[in-house]
Amino acid sequence: MAETRNFLPVTRRRALAALSSLAGLALPGWAIRPAFAEAAPGETESHGLSIFGELAEPADFPHFAYVNPKAPKGGTLVMEPPPPEKNSYDSLNPYILRGNPAAGVGLIYDTLLAGSLDERDALYGLVAKKVRISADKLTYTFFLRKEARFHDGSPLTAHDVAFSLDLLKAEGHPMISQSLRDLVSAKAEADDVLVVKLAPGRARDLPIIVASQPIFSKAYYTKHKFNETTLEPPLGSSSYKIGAIDPGRFISFQRVPDYWAKDLPVNVGQANFDTIRFDYYGDRNVAFEAFKAGAFTVHEEFTSAIWATGYDFPAFRDGRVKREEIPDYNISGTQGWFLNIRRPVFADPRVRTALGYAFDYEWTNHNLMYDSYKRTSSYFENSDLEAVGVPTPAELALLEPFRDRLPKDVFEAPFQPPVSDGSGQDRNLLRKAVDLLTEAGCTRKDGLLRLPDGKPLEFEFLYNTSMFERHTQPFIKNLKLIGVNARMRIVDAAQYKSRLDDHDYDVIMERVRIAYSPGEELRIMFGSEAARTKGSQNVIGVADPVVDALIEKALVANSREELAAICRALDRVLIAGQYWIPHYYKPTHWIAHWDVFGRPERYPRFDTGIAATWWWDDAKARKINYAGR
Repeated sequence: MAETRNFLPVTRRRALAALSSLAGLALPGWAIRPAFAEAAPGETESHGLSIFGELAEPADFPHFAYVNPKAPKGGTLVMEPPPPEKNSYDSLNPYILRGNPAAGVGLIYDTLLAGSLDERDALYGLVAKKVRISADKLTYTFFLRKEARFHDGSPLTAHDVAFSLDLLKAEGHPMISQSLRDLVSAKAEADDVLVVKLAPGRARDLPIIVASQPIFSKAYYTKHKFNETTLEPPLGSSSYKIGAIDPGRFISFQRVPDYWAKDLPVNVGQANFDTIRFDYYGDRNVAFEAFKAGAFTVHEEFTSAIWATGYDFPAFRDGRVKREEIPDYNISGTQGWFLNIRRPVFADPRVRTALGYAFDYEWTNHNLMYDSYKRTSSYFENSDLEAVGVPTPAELALLEPFRDRLPKDVFEAPFQPPVSDGSGQDRNLLRKAVDLLTEAGCTRKDGLLRLPDGKPLEFEFLYNTSMFERHTQPFIKNLKLIGVNARMRIVDAAQYKSRLDDHDYDVIMERVRIAYSPGEELRIMFGSEAARTKGSQNVIGVADPVVDALIEKALVANSREELAAICRALDRVLIAGQYWIPHYYKPTHWIAHWDVFGRPERYPRFDTGIAATWWWDDAKARKINYAGR
């Protein structure tokens, strides 16, 4: 699988998920004031927030159902950084555009509310014990817990939260600042009362985004610059703080034994390891050899050939290493080769379509991936948001106003990637590619295809790892057969990030995750403004008023059913644009681990739960004489 890019901030909860995502007392430093006014008519109060207003957990829930509330603490979890592949880092600040941030830094920050790994659209009280919502849903008042503390013992107050939101909106990574565009203000009415005002017409998920932002210490950033790379561990407040670091080798996080919120329902049974450590190898093959030798404890496999044939080593054969598939109920994500349509070579959709006919997925899946994957055809694959068949009446109602600006394909069954004969060089498909290129005005001269302006039809695949060379070179071979001069370039992680931020590439291979109930990230992935924004996730460069109009409707949908119809209509428009050459997906995680862990009776629905809910089992470690860290 290729890299995953997330538009939302790397919060503590998300960091755990991705690696796997004394109330009432007047304490020192807190202002003593009369109780905040009672809720006014039309206002509601809740112990959490949900995009469509539904919370699975009651106000008095003791802990999430997927944890063991009596899980012991201790031991070390050692993992590779999650994708994308990196061989180093130069910053401990993942919330700005500059630098190459270390993995897992979101572990050290608390947020107003925290998510459940069983729900995709719900948050529950963490720093804020409850939230009051105005009748027009444009004012959110968060009531903070007075016991909230930073790691240096200083109080975490509403002033810190307001400061953090203002800072992220003004100086944060473009993906964060864009998501906060409709945040009008965040004001501390008291040390433990934060009032957030949102703009009319704001995105449906904006309250969730606001409540998920990391909380920084205002005092700390009065003395330190925010918008710069740094290797000085910043001040946090969560269950972990940064421990030993060595760029190019590892970063570690130490559990905070007296963490102020360790007994809250959203934290019970979680953050069980004394140390979480990410070891950097740069090359996944080297990392796998290190795992086999016991250098680290958990390995998520992304290479089907290794999963099928690579687990024939002593520790696996004698049972010291276990292997399993964990169901993945998330939307599978949009993995594929994304064409940067900012480049003139990809201006004509017929050219873009033709390129897809040269990729023999059936041969690739059988010969390179042991038939382990399913072909992706939708931007919302593996979900109820995926366009299927002809448009429904609800979809037609959304699309009809734009009929004169849309290709007729949008009003038919969505385009399906071609199915080859599995030979690796399907002549019928290559002939279709040539026909499309000819129709687009391309001509062949000296063995090379030339665009209507006479320039050669050539482009470059940009990577920061060699692990996809086996998939790309057969594709390049077929492209050359039809006269397209394609090549592959591998650059280091820092250069790759810089070029992605500047949208300086022809074709990249990525896997972009979309939320269960998409909202603001649709703007960031497909919106016209994002296409012009440095560092944005609109890797394609799509800038289409029709897409923008559908996104705006999705942002304010009032029900799941309404949102689904909008996303299906959007899916049809994007598919018809032929902006990518889709890859493949599998609805499971491939996990291998040394048999040194305990874990709850079941997995959470939307994550492996490894970093969040597993724990170190000394008895198991002794039984297999585990010699790693």
